[in-house]
Amino acid sequence: MAPSQPAPAPAPAPALAAAPTAQHPATPESRSSFFSQRSRRQLGLFCAGAGFFAVSMAITRRSLVRRYKATIPKFYQPNNRPGFEVNGAMEALEALNLATINVLSVSMMVGGGLAWALDISSLDDMRRKVRINMGMDASQEDSEAEEEIEGMIATILARKEFKHLLGKEKEKEEEEEEGKEKQEAKVEEDQR
Repeated sequence: MAPSQPAPAPAPAPALAAAPTAQHPATPESRSSFFSQRSRRQLGLFCAGAGFFAVSMAITRRSLVRRYKATIPKFYQPNNRPGFEVNGAMEALEALNLATINVLSVSMMVGGGLAWALDISSLDDMRRKVRINMGMDASQEDSEAEEEIEGMIATILARKEFKHLLGKEKEKEEEEEEGKEKQEAKVEEDQR
């Protein structure tokens, strides 16, 4: 080989040369259902609930530590009487708030986990799954029946609102009549 000639390029390895042609573009069918957009959205509610639960536990722990530290007497303070005031109503309110936050966070986490495990992402999905499990067919008749019931409820509520407005008008008329009667009674008394 002469020094003026360039060296020949090494041949590519057969496995590397075949790799680009063996890869297929990522399609929804080739991806796992765990990583689908629907699954991530469902699992997001669980993760939000878990995060909310972690924050609520941190808040609860901080409150308990603060209460515990308040009961420890100072260095030169007598230990037979507490050095802090107890407000039962405020403590009960704080306990109620902490319990409410903890229960809501756990229920959010459980709801999100169940929705992910049962593959439910909306109320329509849940309604469809319940109907299938009960042996009912989710057909066009069901949607027509639901629309009919919605219309019936709307007319009932409209009548009730109309009666309520009508009742207010009657009350106003009665008040006006009572006011006129009182004025007439005053005029009669003044004339006597």
